Amino acid sequence: MDRNPPTAMKKNLLLAIDVGTGSVRAALIAVTGETVAFSAREHDQIVPQFGWAEQRPASWWEGVVATVRTVLEKTDHGPHRVAGVAACGQMHGTVLIDDDGHLVLDRVPLWNDKRTREIVEDFQRKQDTNTILQIVGNPPTVAFAAFKLMWIKHHEPKAYAAARTLLMPKDYINFRLTGVRSIDVPEASCNYLLDIRKRTWSKEIVDLTGLDLKMLPALKDASDLLGRVTKEAARETGLLEGTPVVAGAGDYPVTLLGSGVTRPGMGSDVTGTSTLITLMVDEPILDPAITNVQGVSGAWGAFTILDAGGDAMRWARRAFHENQYSYERIVELAGAVPAGADRLIFLPYLNGERLAKQSNSRAQFVGLTSGHTAGHLHRAVMEGVAFASRRNMEIMKSRGNKLERLVASGGGAKTRLWLEIKASVYGCPILTPTDPECGVLGCAMLAGVGAGIFSSIDEAVRRLVRYDQEIQPDPSRSERYERMGTFFNRVYWESETYWNEMEGL
Repeated sequence: MDRNPPTAMKKNLLLAIDVGTGSVRAALIAVTGETVAFSAREHDQIVPQFGWAEQRPASWWEGVVATVRTVLEKTDHGPHRVAGVAACGQMHGTVLIDDDGHLVLDRVPLWNDKRTREIVEDFQRKQDTNTILQIVGNPPTVAFAAFKLMWIKHHEPKAYAAARTLLMPKDYINFRLTGVRSIDVPEASCNYLLDIRKRTWSKEIVDLTGLDLKMLPALKDASDLLGRVTKEAARETGLLEGTPVVAGAGDYPVTLLGSGVTRPGMGSDVTGTSTLITLMVDEPILDPAITNVQGVSGAWGAFTILDAGGDAMRWARRAFHENQYSYERIVELAGAVPAGADRLIFLPYLNGERLAKQSNSRAQFVGLTSGHTAGHLHRAVMEGVAFASRRNMEIMKSRGNKLERLVASGGGAKTRLWLEIKASVYGCPILTPTDPECGVLGCAMLAGVGAGIFSSIDEAVRRLVRYDQEIQPDPSRSERYERMGTFFNRVYWESETYWNEMEGL
């Protein structure tokens, strides 16, 4: 790494830092969108008992130092070419620091930590959550920082008393880089403490939860300039002192940005183990089955999580073939049978549902005959996931919202047949992004806006987001799927009585 560059060195790189659950990743992205250097460092989850999940923020910072130094050293004049830095990453991890900026807990609960279940259930019994929904825009869940803070206050009272500021994982990294204590509005919108109409912390909700309003940091927009790299952070990371750092955002809203899903009418389907369906809307959709996150562009992302996605295909591969068939072979079998799988319907609720009235729902095949083959079963599974996702979309669209086109990402986006099924079931075109690292790209875009490389979020999207394919709905399939989708919904609702009875068997 040359520390004596020409005096007129051009600032043409953006540094994205992603604090994930499994690793810290750093990437230098050219202002034209190409990845110049990339590095990752893994870290472990700590599971002290069933349902708990923790990590050490100190490990995140060690990962940042290692990966940032690596990408800078891989790049000619790296530190001198960085125009701006942005951090993104896992949401809901509850970090507390004291007056001096020291951690009050060296291990913190993560987004997937479920120790707050009893606190949430007690809160739901005692409070009018439907009224609170109008303020915070979300139903209560074990992930949100409000309930994690309540748990810490009760079980770690000395740590809570010593704490002065609540931060999320990427905000802790920002603090280590700049010394500034802040949180972005998109992240705050999923903490159950923000008044979504006023875009300020809600004193009413803070009082209801018994927490301390002074512990909540200043709010920033995701692309706001937060501060600059301090002398100490420069010494540790190899960045130049004074390099601009923007507020950044959580991995979910940043991934939406990096896939170009920023304006109302656009949607996102991220299918991995589960299926995360998002519709961008002007105003939050206030429904107990919907979670809302403020998008980095100002629109809201209303989303639902279907536990079944790739996991349903994985189950079918194991159950029908003892994992002896490849996924390519399974898709080949499914593609050889007609749309609708000859009137075979599959409800994909293999593990119930997270946010739904019927949380005890079960999976089932409806219409099975001796004439159905393995191909029919596999196609029904793929179509069933699409019908279940469509049912969730209908909740969002019932408020007058429109879905004009959808961007697919995750492992499910690699299966063209599944995309063709979904396009016809959803009734809208589906695009796939050229850059699979949508989160890292979105993070770099925020850095570019904050550093003045791009004049706005919209300009960053126009210049950097590209798609490699667009799949249109098939009109003949769409007509069939429309009828089957209505039937799917009817089976779903009428099965409730059976699911309730099964619990008593």
